[in-house]
Amino acid sequence: MTDLVTTECRLSGLKDVHALRPRAAHLCGVSETASCSPRSLYAPAEPKSPQRLIQSREEAAWWALQDSNLQPTDYESAALTIVLRARKAASAAPSVYYSAPAKWQRPAPYNGIMDTPFTIAGRTFRSRLMIGTGKYRSFDEMVRCHEASGAEVVTVAVRRVNLTDRSKESMLDYIDRSKYFILPNTAGCYNVEDAVRTALLAREVGLSNWIKLEVIGDEKTLFPDVHGLVEATKILVKEGFVVLPYTNDDLITAKRLIDAGAAAVMPLAAPIGSGLGIQNYATLRILREQITEVPLIVDAGVGTASDACIAMEMGFDGVLLNTAVAAAQNSVAMAAAMKHAVEAGRLAFLAGRMERRLYASASSPLTGVIR
Repeated sequence: MTDLVTTECRLSGLKDVHALRPRAAHLCGVSETASCSPRSLYAPAEPKSPQRLIQSREEAAWWALQDSNLQPTDYESAALTIVLRARKAASAAPSVYYSAPAKWQRPAPYNGIMDTPFTIAGRTFRSRLMIGTGKYRSFDEMVRCHEASGAEVVTVAVRRVNLTDRSKESMLDYIDRSKYFILPNTAGCYNVEDAVRTALLAREVGLSNWIKLEVIGDEKTLFPDVHGLVEATKILVKEGFVVLPYTNDDLITAKRLIDAGAAAVMPLAAPIGSGLGIQNYATLRILREQITEVPLIVDAGVGTASDACIAMEMGFDGVLLNTAVAAAQNSVAMAAAMKHAVEAGRLAFLAGRMERRLYASASSPLTGVIR
């Protein structure tokens, strides 16, 4: 489950989240698996300025929720988060109002729903969709797809790009670096040494000190070599890189990558280029609930817009894709579809889906019906 009490740690001056959790639950008189309705707590009054004093438990809870790296994955955890934080803030200092620091300034609302920025290693992006550069029918088509997608981050396979002979045409000639942030990747690297060397080359030629790290373990499935991935992450972080590793859906591996210094974790939803969509819903959901320190970005396996939408509805921070657009019959149209799917999925996640029911529930209740 989401870390529920990070903000209470800050308010109480404690460093150990796990030590505070049961205490907060005890003070609130609820268990950590309690369920309650959050609707009355979700819409505090809009502050006139970021520096205004927060004057209600509900508003304090709202700000606390925005400060978390992870939005809750369902109504139950959202409700518990808000109740724990609001009640703990009130019990810790019932007569004290908390002023909102600058970093807690609310982003612009979307249909009345507030969202947190998509930020990786201190850099904020407007779009939560990242897109690749491979397999397009032409460079012109690639350019049009990038524009239609609305993406800001474009990933480039370093080993497949002409970096030395400027007299020859290069993919990089078709990427406007004033509009797009280039994210080099180490695709095609099957060991730590090759991956590290490729990252260093990318930085040396001026691409970026960010790297989407791939250390492939199997040629047929393109599954990652997780041991090599962790090792390469440690090396590159020490070299000053911002590392975004492509990994499997294993929680332990994700935690080890974070310990190694990864700025984000990018689990696969299905094999690279397969277009199978999300095949590991349960494990991805566990990752989403357990990993709160860094952004989680679904990378690989997306086949169509609904796959991207589902990933975002699960609460993932972003989606990286390539083949789903490049291999579509109309790539530009699919790029636009992916843009809207990511936006729709994110908004649906923030809105919170209705409770699933086994039986029917009439859309027009009988209460008040004229008989």
